[in-house]
Amino acid sequence: MNTIHSDGAVVVKKGEKTMKFRQVHLDFHTSGAIDGIGSAFNKEQFQAALKAGHVNSITLFSKCHHGYAYHPSEANEMHPGLSFDLLGAEIEACREIGVNTPVYLSAGLDEKLAVRHPEWLCLYSPALMNADYLEFKTPGYHLLCFNTPYLDILCAQIEEVMRRYHPVGIFLDICAPRDCTCEYCKKRMLERGMDPNNPADVKRNGIEVYEEYCSRTNAVVRKYNPDATIFHNGGHICRGQRKHAAFDTHHELESLPTGGWGYDHFPISASYTRTLGYDYLGMTGKFHTTWGEFGGFKHPNALRYEAGLNLAFGAKMSIGDQAHPTVKLNMATYELIGAAYAEVEAKEAWCDHVKAVTDVAILSHEAFSPSGAFNDIPDTGAARMLLEGKYLFDVIDQYADLTPYKILVLPDGIRFDEELAGRIRDYLAKGGKILATGASCLKKDKDEFAVDLGAEMLGKSEFKPSYFVPTALTPDIAPTEYVMYTDLYNVRVTSGRCFARSADPYFNRTAEHFCSHQHTPNRPGSEREAGVLTENVCYIGWDIFTDYATKGELHNKKIFLAAMDALLGESKTLSTSLPDRGIVTLNEQPEQNRLVNHLLFTATSVRGTNTEVIEDVIPLYDVKVAVRLDKAPKRVYLAPQNADLPYEYKGGVLRYTVPKLELHQMVVIDR
Repeated sequence: MNTIHSDGAVVVKKGEKTMKFRQVHLDFHTSGAIDGIGSAFNKEQFQAALKAGHVNSITLFSKCHHGYAYHPSEANEMHPGLSFDLLGAEIEACREIGVNTPVYLSAGLDEKLAVRHPEWLCLYSPALMNADYLEFKTPGYHLLCFNTPYLDILCAQIEEVMRRYHPVGIFLDICAPRDCTCEYCKKRMLERGMDPNNPADVKRNGIEVYEEYCSRTNAVVRKYNPDATIFHNGGHICRGQRKHAAFDTHHELESLPTGGWGYDHFPISASYTRTLGYDYLGMTGKFHTTWGEFGGFKHPNALRYEAGLNLAFGAKMSIGDQAHPTVKLNMATYELIGAAYAEVEAKEAWCDHVKAVTDVAILSHEAFSPSGAFNDIPDTGAARMLLEGKYLFDVIDQYADLTPYKILVLPDGIRFDEELAGRIRDYLAKGGKILATGASCLKKDKDEFAVDLGAEMLGKSEFKPSYFVPTALTPDIAPTEYVMYTDLYNVRVTSGRCFARSADPYFNRTAEHFCSHQHTPNRPGSEREAGVLTENVCYIGWDIFTDYATKGELHNKKIFLAAMDALLGESKTLSTSLPDRGIVTLNEQPEQNRLVNHLLFTATSVRGTNTEVIEDVIPLYDVKVAVRLDKAPKRVYLAPQNADLPYEYKGGVLRYTVPKLELHQMVVIDR
């Protein structure tokens, strides 16, 4: 286990500009066909709801996806069913009770303008070029291109909000690079020597258009307020896109577990975002499913758990709501939110200005192969295994400093150019260790290892699936053949020890020859080397992270855990008896000279077809934790209960037992 020192920690600078812990994102996407907008708004009722919810920041709407303004406007059109300055009234109500009010404008969507100017539509997919979409025959929004006159209108709308309301921040939604082929983008590409028929040029143009949009909108905000927060929301913080992340003053990690993101997404996204040096928050929703679900409510225990998860990963929190057109805030919603935020409020002192303590880094597959999906499959599999194995980890991109980490995990398909190969060689020479799988560590242009892994690459197997055969280095796996559904790269071990062996099936399943219901069994006598372990490298020839993310078979995780334990040895910072569904993190508060150990546990179940929900609180008792420290602590206690916890410090290891864990518990280690 690692010895922790407090020197060199990087934390977000203290001050009023850091994000508030207890935020609400108040959606207000309201059809122009609805009247009586804001008719039930009452300042005292609005304030009472926010107080019941323990809310200290709420994002309010200037303009929604339908395109209307919720205030008098010259740059836009006020909602036809609104007769007063709703945004102004909401801001006044919030400022009276000390609640922050960043302002929201829908950037990528404006349905009233899309109908009036279909030539401004963003055409970034063949699926969007069908007649129903272009002729507005189905209900739903239509994405606008920022490389059209629409951007001038949007900038004028932002300027009006800044001039009129002086908000603390601006939230711009539906913003991301698009592979657009509208007539404006085709013209732009031709003027710059690009080919609209070349996908690479279309992508390059989309990135340039997005960067121009960010630069122009940011300049408008900065014209009026050099300190206002700015966030461009695309639904996901894309790993490896640091230039785009830098257009934001902070990051809001939209991650509704029941809304398509799943419970895997937030821990991975936060583990990456915290390495970038920005303040950040996690954004979930009060909804049972996703945005815009009127009358849908998440169980309070789900929000309580998600709040604890945010704190454990160093994040503030935002909970999404959608106001009724009359703008009488739903008290059932704010009592639900308050159940979580009352606990957050009690825990904030141990959760602000923290630095994660980690042993391991996942070099993100997404950073090299961005897909735009919420969950990159190899990254998801790697993070899931590390969470279940109770390893402390970050997710990093190709620009990150590698030296703080003892082990670098390269999931499944990260091929190397010479620059990356040189960085990895330097990392290994300085004592770092790597665990690579599948095509990772191969050269970009050929199936040869770009760094010395103690083995010669023989190439991809012709068989799929194939079989894993345990060795003496995987003692926790019973001696038999295990099906592996992903590609296999066989190797010949040249130094170190054979970590894994493979076996071929009799043949691949085809119409001409197949066996049984799925795949052909292993052919005796076909075993060969498929993995290597040296002092500082483990290579496994299958895409085990993809396999685990998509199939979840236990032997993949056991292979991984055997490799990690062989590489880490006794240097693992933290160990715990927490079961596989539990989550553990360790954060440092340098200014207070303390560590905060977060422990979480819940059980999820699937309701309906694919909605993963949390309902019951299942307590755990006598959870054991061991943390390696360089000296005995001054005090160990439970927070926020402020209850002393018995502990033992011996041989550089601190040991304690948490008597009871319900959803989320913090243990504070004063040094």
